[in-house]
Amino acid sequence: MQAFTSIARASKRSVLRSANWRTVAAYTTHVPPNVAPGQTTQSQESTKTHFGFRNVLESEKEQLVGKVFANVAEKYDIMNDAMSGGVHRLWKDHFIRSMAPGPGTKLLDVAGGTGDIAMRFLDYCKNIHNDSSASVKMIDINPHMLKVGEQRFQATPYANTNQVSFLVQNAEDLADIPDESVDVYTIAFGIRNCTHVDRVVKEAHRVLKKGGRFMCLEFSHVENPVVSKIYDFYSFDVIPALGQMIANDRESYQYLVESIRQFPTQPAFAKIIRDAGFSTVGKGWEDLTFGVAAIHSGFKI
Repeated sequence: MQAFTSIARASKRSVLRSANWRTVAAYTTHVPPNVAPGQTTQSQESTKTHFGFRNVLESEKEQLVGKVFANVAEKYDIMNDAMSGGVHRLWKDHFIRSMAPGPGTKLLDVAGGTGDIAMRFLDYCKNIHNDSSASVKMIDINPHMLKVGEQRFQATPYANTNQVSFLVQNAEDLADIPDESVDVYTIAFGIRNCTHVDRVVKEAHRVLKKGGRFMCLEFSHVENPVVSKIYDFYSFDVIPALGQMIANDRESYQYLVESIRQFPTQPAFAKIIRDAGFSTVGKGWEDLTFGVAAIHSGFKI
């Protein structure tokens, strides 16, 4: 009976979160009525933004996010498998198949972390095209995450080749990446952690060649009410507990869950992409697993 009561209480908490998280987000982000989530105004530049459901100074957010990923770097891949039941691998495989890179493609993988996208990209070019001329530059603002990616690549055929390189850089200011120098720009499960999403997308437009493609894989918003309640329960009650059990870090995973809820909806993010100068095909995104994640894509025409 006690166990049943605990589950019932947890379910009630989850339903309340499901009903109220948008209200919480509205109070914590300080986004004016006519400004889409993820965009900024001049007054916001020197004021506050969201860090999960907390209200923080914009100047503080980068350090707070950096601390989160420094904490989770060593357990990042293990936790991804535990949290998604391995489904994140299927999403990433589909992401690369949707890209369908050709021989010699130059990829810029931003927030590249532990190298999941970069590795899949090079494997695709090798296995599909027997191509060793494709290359990827992995960028991450967090040196701890990038170090894990570098170590992972050391055990692959791509180690010590000119096919992969690593650079610590801020996605909002890719100072070391020239204009119109890459064919494809990817960012997977990273853009929601950036302070100014619109600046990230504008930088992507700058560095892409004409005809180049912007691709973003990110957690998104579930519209189905039944699935949404289940997803909220899993997100707020199960994932932080897994973080505590596997990574000994509940707080970081609580933030990661909250950051998903703060990210713009699919239509709002598609508008940010178009406002940055990209052309989109159809609505501009593809939902994965009921909208738990989505692939957004745009072309520089």
